[in-house]
Formats: sequence, C-alpha cells, structure tokens
Amino acid sequence: MIHFFGNVKKTLFAVQSTAQLTPSSIQKLEWLFGNQPKLEESVVADFFIGPRTSMVTPWSTNAVEITQNMGISGIVRIEEFTQVSEDFTNFDPMLSQKFSVLDQDLFTIKIQPEPIKEIDDIAAYNVQEGLALNAEEIEYLEALSEKLNRKLTDSEVFGFSQVNSEHCRHKIFNGTFEIDGQEMPSSLFKLIKKTSQEHPNDIVSAYKDNVAFIKGPKATQFAPKSADTPDYYQHTEFDSVISLKAETHNFPTTVEPFNGAATGSGGEIRDRLAGGKGSLPLAGTAVYMTSYSRLEANRPWENAVQERDWLYQTPLDILIKASNGASDFGNKFGQPLIAGSVLTFEHKEDARILGFDKVIMMAGGIGYGKADQAIKETPKTGDQVVILGGENYRIGMGGAAVSSADTGEFSSGIELNAIQRSNPEMQKRAANAIRGMVESEKNPIVSIHDHGAGRHLNC
Repeated sequence: MIHFFGNVKKTLFAVQSTAQLTPSSIQKLEWLFGNQPKLEESVVADFFIGPRTSMVTPWSTNAVEITQNMGISGIVRIEEFTQVSEDFTNFDPMLSQKFSVLDQDLFTIKIQPEPIKEIDDIAAYNVQEGLALNAEEIEYLEALSEKLNRKLTDSEVFGFSQVNSEHCRHKIFNGTFEIDGQEMPSSLFKLIKKTSQEHPNDIVSAYKDNVAFIKGPKATQFAPKSADTPDYYQHTEFDSVISLKAETHNFPTTVEPFNGAATGSGGEIRDRLAGGKGSLPLAGTAVYMTSYSRLEANRPWENAVQERDWLYQTPLDILIKASNGASDFGNKFGQPLIAGSVLTFEHKEDARILGFDKVIMMAGGIGYGKADQAIKETPKTGDQVVILGGENYRIGMGGAAVSSADTGEFSSGIELNAIQRSNPEMQKRAANAIRGMVESEKNPIVSIHDHGAGRHLNC
C-alpha cells in the first residue's frame, strides 16, 4: 500500500509498504521527511513530476535503507514527487514522468514482457533498432540463419550487434592500416601495443583486461578482519600493483552530457574494480574536447568559423554539464576527480569544416590491487556466476552499437535509450562487496568483468 507525506502544493513523498504503518513508524517518517505530516487521503489529484513508475531511483534505495536503520520495517520504496502546473514540460522523460493523480496504483507495473520475435528481414531490423551492423555482418547473420535452418531472434541479432560493435571490437584500430595506398605491416592497435612489448619494464598486465597493472610497492592493508560482520581492523602487508585506465565516453556525453560524463567516470571506475580478480579505485581524471565554446565575444579565432546548428547540446552546455556529471559521480561514489584538461578545436579549409562536434570525453584514473590477484583465472564448470548491481532497464541497452555510428544517424529515441543513467550509490554498494572480497584472506573471485556499453549483452 502507498502512504503520502508532505505538502500537496509543494513536495510529496510516496511510501510503499507491505502493511499498515504503526503510529511509531508514522512518527519516525514524519520526522525523516522534515516534519512533513502524513496525509489522510489515499489519492492526490493534481499534477506532479516524479520518477517513472518502472524505475526505482538511487535516492529511493538509500531512503529505504535509512528507514531500516531507524527500525521501521516493511518499507519497499520511497519516491519524491514535485507539484507542477498542467502545462509543465521541463523534465527528462527518460527518467521522470508527469502524473495527473497519485493513487494506490502508483508503483504498479502493468508492462508485460514482449514475446520473442523471429527476424524476417535482418537488414530492416538493423535500421529499425539502430544496430549499426555493416553489410558484411548482415550477410554473416543471414548465412548463420540459413545454416541453423531457422530465423534468428531479436535478442540474438541485438546481442550480436553489441558484442561485434566498433566500440567493443575496435575494428578500425585492428583493421588494415594504409598510408598513401600502401598497406603498413602493423595495424594501429599493434603499433600501440608494440611499445609495451619491446619495453615491458614493470608492466604486469596490459591490453588483456579491464585495466593495465604495473608493479607497485609493498603496502600495508588496514581493513576489518572479516568484511561481512563487525570486526576489528588489522594490518596486513602485501605486494601491490598499480592500476591505470583511460577510456572514452564520446557519444553519450554528446547527447546527454551530465549522465554521459557521469557514467563515463562510473564505467571507468568499474573497469578498475574489475581488474584481475578485483582491484580498488583511488582517484579519477577527466578530459573534454569539444568544438569552440564561444563563451566570450573577444575571441577572433572562434568567430572565423560560423557556428553550426547543434543537434543535442551546444559545446558550452557540454563543457558545463559534463564537468558537473563526472564530478557528481566521483563525489557520490567516493572517488575524487583530481586532474583533467579541456581542448576546443575547429578548423575550416577548402570549404571543409573540422571540429569536435562529436565530443571526446575521456575518463581515466588510478588505483591499486594485490599482485597475487592481478591476473584472472579461467572459470571452470561448476563455478558460480554472480551479477552485482541494481535493476536492469532498457536504458543503456544498445549503447555499444549506437556509439559506433555518427551522432544523429538514428532517431533521438534510439540514441537517448542508449545512454546509461548515473547510479553511483548502487555502484558504491557493489564496490564495497568487491572490496570485502579483495581485502579478505581468501578472495573467492575467479574472474570479474564490468557491465559495459551493451549491458548484459556483452558483459
């Protein structure tokens, strides 16, 4: 059942519980919400903006945990709703929705899973869903369908598009490298790897994990003897490795800068958590490259190139919102951003305009792990597979494929769906669980990987 606390003309808190609230619980909740009273009515007829019914917010997860710590039992979900006018439209429809009434069916989800679809026309489905499959990949899937003597399903084609995307496979980096029509002996990726091959120095692991590791100093771990129960802290010496990581989050930051850059930082943190058999993040960095910001009028070099009509956000909006998003995630997760840089660039030559219209956002960072946990083992039959994290929504699905295409190539609905939404609180919970295992006397993790651009599809 749903209980409402607050002021119907300002903010309401909707509390979902498994049973009637006791007078003591009501008193505690009223105090928790800033001395806002419990409403007697079970239905509130007015216009409110709040989270989508099907999406439990990070805020709710924390709020419910607070009620548990206060000794209030039976609370399932708490969400905040703000009263607005009927014509109010200034909200993110991917995260929020407008309600004309708040009632007992507020959190009832009536959506039924769609049945499995068999794909008759893979090329048409590719265009419809924005899968960024090229002609060779479509031909391969059609041949596979013929070989299997059945039509491929929607989940098979969608999943293949993520795993085999440019974002995940680095096709350009691994492709044939030509200069002036002459094929070079090495691909771009081989050239990048060549330095570490010829000068391994203190490299422990590179180009084969979520992060790279180099040898670190002897260190002293100060941690509880056991992570799952209250226990005394103890000092334990260990040989360390230092983790190094950088990755781009270009397309998401171009389309939705705050959540794009936030999940860029968040994804990079996850990569450092998922190194070897688990490792721990320390500090982050962020780099932003956009077209000219045109922040000030007295910049003749910026005025030399006429400003374009921006598809989603202006370069200035991106620089402000992306910086806020990356910092916000780091602060909420508990990892500071300690360094970064900004580069703006445009150039016009022979009627051709070049610029960072598709933004470059690079998230990086450092961390550490234990030398004896720096290399993954091979999972065996009988090992348990565990997924840590919050609810999995359509949001973020398809990100690997859409990131591999030109921004604006697909409909805005497909492109916005592909942007992950920031949830540093839930990621912190997962990180705490990983930390407990990494710091224990026997780490049970055999191999660990983070949820990347395709979510479940290419994890």
